[in-house]
Amino acid sequence: MGRPSEYSEEIAGKICDALVMPRSLRSICLDEDMPSQSTVFRWLADERYADFRERYARAREAQADAIFDEMLDIADDGSNDWMERRREDGSVDEVLNHEHVSRSKLRIDARKWVASKLAPKKYGDKLDVTSDNKPLPASTVAVFALPDNGRG
Repeated sequence: MGRPSEYSEEIAGKICDALVMPRSLRSICLDEDMPSQSTVFRWLADERYADFRERYARAREAQADAIFDEMLDIADDGSNDWMERRREDGSVDEVLNHEHVSRSKLRIDARKWVASKLAPKKYGDKLDVTSDNKPLPASTVAVFALPDNGRG
């Protein structure tokens, strides 16, 4: 039996549920009982499956929340931050495991970036459009000059 290529509500539901786990679409589509990524993208573009497109978008938003929770778990987990190092005289010291700490930072940074793209209003960088972090006065009005184009 090959990969499914025909749309079904059951497969669409499994895809959306897995996105919230959070799993990447790529990893979901590597499962033998899942369609290829190109098939999922075709379904998303097909007007007949507008309901799936909406469910998929909601699943991606929920995925950002799940990724946020993962970041907290990674940051709070210090279980491998320290390691034992045996000296030549047989004594043992605990030293910081820089590799693990750096890897945890990389995992958090990657998730921060993904969350900011999946839900930019919630997790994206906020742009300060004020002057020196001070609010603009309420009376400030933006004025744009339109080109004359010879119309006088």
